[in-house]
Amino acid sequence: MLKLSIHFNMNNNIPVLCKSIGKLFLIFVFSISTLASKAQSIVKHSKILGADISWLPQFEAEGRKFYDNGKPKDAIAILKKHHFNYIRLRIFNNPRADSGYSKKGYCDFKGTLKMAKRIKAAGMGFLLDFHYSDNWADPGKQYVPAAWQNLTYLQLQDSVRVFTRRVLRALKQQGTLPDMVQVGNEINHGMMWPYGNITHLDTLAGLLRAGIGGVKDISMLPKIMIHIACGGQNEESRHFFDNMLMRGVHFDIIGESYYPEWHGTPTDLKNNLTDLATRYKQDIIVVEYSHKKVEVNDVEFNLPGGKGKGTFIWEPLDYHEAVFNKDGKPNAFLKMYDKISEKYHIK
Repeated sequence: MLKLSIHFNMNNNIPVLCKSIGKLFLIFVFSISTLASKAQSIVKHSKILGADISWLPQFEAEGRKFYDNGKPKDAIAILKKHHFNYIRLRIFNNPRADSGYSKKGYCDFKGTLKMAKRIKAAGMGFLLDFHYSDNWADPGKQYVPAAWQNLTYLQLQDSVRVFTRRVLRALKQQGTLPDMVQVGNEINHGMMWPYGNITHLDTLAGLLRAGIGGVKDISMLPKIMIHIACGGQNEESRHFFDNMLMRGVHFDIIGESYYPEWHGTPTDLKNNLTDLATRYKQDIIVVEYSHKKVEVNDVEFNLPGGKGKGTFIWEPLDYHEAVFNKDGKPNAFLKMYDKISEKYHIK
């Protein structure tokens, strides 16, 4: 705290003294605001090559290593070397709950704070993915967190906002504010069933507005993403976004998952995303995919109006066509990203 001791007498030049104090105050305020701005700056990339690596802390705790030129190295640094510029993390409410994701607490509040520091220290963008559940949330399951199961709908809305705000406040306080926030995970069938089931469009929209409000309570800087798993399904995508926009859900980015076994061919993906790009003002990101890496990025970065902002490969450290072998050594899939980044001038 700045302290000023001032002694007045009748001969003091009070206007000059006031002017000096004013200058000191302005310098102080400017310095504090500059530091705060620097600490909470949002990473901006015109094009995103992202990866969800939420499993990384668990892998490291199990003693797994990842290699670059035969030497152990931080997986985040290896991905950055191959032109990845964004990391996505999922967060569960209480993964240690009886029906939770992990008794060891992976992907919890404290773990998210630690990983956020690593992401920001690497100079990479940070997307935070709220599942609003103690366990996996996807089109086949959207469980209410154990602590919220006996709440009324209005109480549930309030809890969503308070939880979101708590997480964002803690991230902001440590200087790791997310650049992008995903309110719900693959919610084309709704979220926190039965309250926010897709058959209850008004209550679903209310829960989304609560989550978005929790972000905005802390900062207007992060972009808001709404994520559905309809990569090749245009009619379902349009139904969802038309209804949410009609109900006052305001967001910046359409997020889509694309897995060929559920969402069709790359042509289906292209047709859907092209229509969404021309129909809505929001930008578009393929926020989950694994297979057909070249095809997915070709679709995304060729959408009309430059609306395709990027992609996030899901768990590339150890899922399906992972970019590392089981022994932690990089493989040909990782090298694909050098070519993709060169083709689309991604830094």
